[in-house]
Amino acid sequence: MLNYLRKLTGNERSERHDEHLAQFLTFIAGAANAGGYMAFRQYTSHMTGIASAAADSLAIGHTQAALSGLVAILCFVGGAALSAILINWGRLRNLKSQYAVPLLFEAGLLGCFGLLGEKLQSNQIFIVPLTVMLLCFVMGLQNAMITKLSGARIRTTHITGMVTDIGIEVGKLIYVNSNRIGYIPVRADFAKMRLLAILIFLFFAGGVIGAVGFNRLGFSSALFLAAILLVLAITPVMEDVLAKSSAV
Repeated sequence: MLNYLRKLTGNERSERHDEHLAQFLTFIAGAANAGGYMAFRQYTSHMTGIASAAADSLAIGHTQAALSGLVAILCFVGGAALSAILINWGRLRNLKSQYAVPLLFEAGLLGCFGLLGEKLQSNQIFIVPLTVMLLCFVMGLQNAMITKLSGARIRTTHITGMVTDIGIEVGKLIYVNSNRIGYIPVRADFAKMRLLAILIFLFFAGGVIGAVGFNRLGFSSALFLAAILLVLAITPVMEDVLAKSSAV
């Protein structure tokens, strides 16, 4: 088990471990996105919708709503930037936990959301924008981590690209190839289709669990997501801490 967790978020990786980690993170993204919507009626994982809503608000003169959308996008960018900084910092020092540290940071932020949300809920003017900013930051942090880890092959916080890629593979599947000499036939990538289908399902399943969890447990449901991230990240982090301690 420890060896699996070490490979899942450590620096020594395989394509299989990339895909398994993406599955965990896609589920978490779907749950956090749905939970945030149940709390504040706003999705936080896909910037396309937020940018469109901000543009619509600006067009009809709702400048405060448009500004809120801009801040949400900037928070997503900030989370992605922090993820890149943490990964590059860890890579420079040859840490095993270079990909685990952003996840540990994400776990801490979701843990704070779960622990403090109920106490701050009475102050809607304060908690709503702060929480939207926090969740957008977390989504950017996570998406940048899996993007760098997989060489931009996998993303986890939105499914538009996944659905598009499945459509491309379906097009390849039903395409009638030519029998001309020298023609390179078009072939569908079934392994890619399978992975994308699993990720879409897990985003959906995470959304269901996140919505049900928030309705029943409130903000504390985020602690479940934080715990998953903590389990995923802790092994390579502790190995680096122990290695550092023994070297002193």
